Amino acid sequence: MKRKQIVIGVVLVGCAGLGLLALIKPHHAASESEEETPPTVVSVQTGRLQRLTLHRYVTGYGTVGAAPATAKQPAAGAQLAAPSAGVVARVNIVEGQSVKRGDVLMELNAGAVTADYAEQEVARQKKLYAEQNTSLKNLQDAEAQLAALQVIAPLSGTVTRLNTKPGEAVDVNTTVAEVVDLSRLAVSAEIPAAEVADLQAGDEVQIQGETPVTAALAFVSPAVDTNSGTVLVRILLPADSGMRPGQFVPLRIITGVHTHCLAAPEESVVTDESGHSVISLVQGDEAAQMTVQTGFRENGWVEIAGSTLKAGDSVVTVGAYGLPEKTKIQVVNPNGDERQ
Repeated sequence: MKRKQIVIGVVLVGCAGLGLLALIKPHHAASESEEETPPTVVSVQTGRLQRLTLHRYVTGYGTVGAAPATAKQPAAGAQLAAPSAGVVARVNIVEGQSVKRGDVLMELNAGAVTADYAEQEVARQKKLYAEQNTSLKNLQDAEAQLAALQVIAPLSGTVTRLNTKPGEAVDVNTTVAEVVDLSRLAVSAEIPAAEVADLQAGDEVQIQGETPVTAALAFVSPAVDTNSGTVLVRILLPADSGMRPGQFVPLRIITGVHTHCLAAPEESVVTDESGHSVISLVQGDEAAQMTVQTGFRENGWVEIAGSTLKAGDSVVTVGAYGLPEKTKIQVVNPNGDERQ
């Protein structure tokens, strides 16, 4: 009886061993199959490193207006007010008209005195003075009375604004017209104080308008606007800039130039998990990551420095972010062209 039980037990143990072997064998087979799976190939686009001239710059927006007064020249624009309270008798200008310094732009009547009477009185006093029949004081009083009834152009330029017409009442606080010398314009901009440390008079400024204009930075205010935290800068425009007073324009102030520097397409420079800037350099059918130092950035290009890198090297652009080290790649650039 005992012998029979022993035999049965041996048989059961054998069956169990065979079953366990059957379970283990497929697992090993699967592992061997996985090890033999070919490496993944990643589709990417590429570009090439180039030698370029790149700029560092401060950007901002400014407004075109009349150039301010300098030690050598008066202001290029003026808002004109009536010299006295009265009623507009004549307006001798229209908007857009060119005028010369000293031109009579408009005339007033004040109380019982009209501009016509004041002109006639000056003419009479001049004649009498020439004949020595009146005093210099009488002539000067007549001229002062006429001046109080005339709006005179203080500079040569263009009438950019006219705010009144005959029959309207005006006083000394009423701006009746504006004259600007359009050949002497300037752009005024407010730049965040944190960005002005490197700015200085003479820096090149690129102003974007219908026709881009290159000028020089003329003034950097030494004071910070406490309300906005900005610093006023001003750029004098060339006489033929083609810009208009009141125009709002974007601008770039060049603060540094690097010539013939090695540059990579901007999308090829990414940040790795350690916070370093890296590029994926194409080596045959693989992409090898390389740490680089970055510099100026402009127009989709980044200045880089790294050992062994040279102009013409191919780097991954589209697909560079998160690309593992030594990854098999397949270049699939549109039309088969690399970014140049």
